[in-house]
Amino acid sequence: MTLRTTKTIYWIGASLTSLWFGTSGVCELTKNPIVWDITLQLGYPAYFIYVLGVAKLAGIAVLLIPNKLLRLKEWVFAGIFFDIIFAFCSKLIVIGPLATIDAIIALAIVTITYLMFQKLYPTKYSNLTAI
Repeated sequence: MTLRTTKTIYWIGASLTSLWFGTSGVCELTKNPIVWDITLQLGYPAYFIYVLGVAKLAGIAVLLIPNKLLRLKEWVFAGIFFDIIFAFCSKLIVIGPLATIDAIIALAIVTITYLMFQKLYPTKYSNLTAI
């Protein structure tokens, strides 16, 4: 795979992820009934929904900054993965298997995007020695 292809796949994935989680974050902050009611039905408290909305929008802002804040982007990807996993498990247990389709699609998109991110910006570890 060429560098150009990797970048293209990454930016398509980052755009889709940003659109998905940005829309979700805005819906959480504006008390949109579609998102709000489902999240309450899953048993999460109202204050958590606001915190989640702010975290999503902050994460998306970091994700869309090109070639900067790479370590922080790792944390954003981790947060998105946690959000997807919790959404999947909560929906599976409370609502049922059909409600998990969106989480499965999101997981596929974010996984591919993260793999392209890793190809573009491989993690470099330093030689730290224990004292």
